[in-house]
Amino acid sequence: MTAEAIETGPRTGDSSSSAGSGDRPLRIALLTYKGNPFCGGQGVYVRHLGRELARLGHSVEVIGAQPYPVLDEGVPLTELPSLDLYRQPDPFRTPKRGEYRDWIDLAEVATMWTGGFPEPLTFSLRARRHLLARRGEFDVVHDNQTLGYGLLGDLGAPLVTTIHHPITVDRRLDLAAATSRRRRASVRRWYAFTRMQKRVARKLDTVLTVSGSSRDEIVEDLGVRKDRISVVHIGADTELWSPDPSVAEVPGRIVTTSSADVPLKGLVHLVDALAKLRTENPDAHLVVVGKRAEDGPVARAIERHGLAGAVEFVKGISDAELVDLVRSAQVSCVPSLYEGFSLPAAEAMATGTPLVATTGGAIPEVSGRDGETCLAVPPGDADALAGALARLLADPELRARLGAAGRERVLANFTWARAAAGTAELYRRAIAARGAGARR
Repeated sequence: MTAEAIETGPRTGDSSSSAGSGDRPLRIALLTYKGNPFCGGQGVYVRHLGRELARLGHSVEVIGAQPYPVLDEGVPLTELPSLDLYRQPDPFRTPKRGEYRDWIDLAEVATMWTGGFPEPLTFSLRARRHLLARRGEFDVVHDNQTLGYGLLGDLGAPLVTTIHHPITVDRRLDLAAATSRRRRASVRRWYAFTRMQKRVARKLDTVLTVSGSSRDEIVEDLGVRKDRISVVHIGADTELWSPDPSVAEVPGRIVTTSSADVPLKGLVHLVDALAKLRTENPDAHLVVVGKRAEDGPVARAIERHGLAGAVEFVKGISDAELVDLVRSAQVSCVPSLYEGFSLPAAEAMATGTPLVATTGGAIPEVSGRDGETCLAVPPGDADALAGALARLLADPELRARLGAAGRERVLANFTWARAAAGTAELYRRAIAARGAGARR
């Protein structure tokens, strides 16, 4: 397969480059240090990639820590538990004496106590121990952005690592938003693990990322050689995320996904835009798929604008309920300042719901051209967001045209079947390279 083919992947249902072509099925260990199925992209990535790799005939075993991912039938989960220090309803908890099992647990707690984020390092150490105890059981190890020291060196199989985007981008935006010296010091300590991730990334032979924008950021921020990075676009489950005319549109409904109240997601700018929009369209209201923050920029913006009755947060709903929620919206919105891909954009477009999206990071690679498959606005511009939202809410013909074009774009470019075929091809290249090195 050519480099261009790997970048785009074969058409949905084409298994010619995987197990179906006569090559033997692969035994894949898919690692994820965090797999929350309801917020963030890591759990979504592991679930859908694992399912499609299994449909291609490969044997996939997910090895993960809390929150554990939800997986489809045929993809087993091996639990590699952490101390789960950030669980609800008692985040930043102190474990009881009987919970400690070894020195890795002690390191995990000590890092949390001193304001750092330990999970990438401690999961990598547990994963290394687990994989070496099972040497010979896997043909390839696929790490989902752990980038911990424990994954360096021989793991008994070649390593392929997905970097969705460098977390240094999140760090940079959080520092820019910090309003005090104490807050900046706290942000620097929390993101201290990014120094480890940068060192690990530079030592990797095979890096997979999800967009050309992320590839460029990985080269710039992490110092990874460009020839070691392959782009395999991810996408939507287009059977689940599909139009359904029986679901009634709710007038004025705007839906967005925001897994956390952090500057990167740009939710505060969408709230500001909603306040402007409601001066002329009082029916306009926002449904946020994600957890409501009791304090922070978004909560303060909602209070400042008097929008408590116009912004609703939902979380923990089923896939079917989530899809129907997006179908019921007149407009979907991705207000992020930066995204390494944007699954919410692809999924909303797949339902035929028209999209307003910023041009932050890789979002335009997914959403397409302004006026053709979406309405595009600059990141961080509440006035532009309000204008685009008002335009779509007032024009049903434009909504219908952009919605139909958006779904066609996703079907042509962004499906999990295509992602799995391209990823399997990269596995085979990594295995072949390891074999060639062993013969030298």
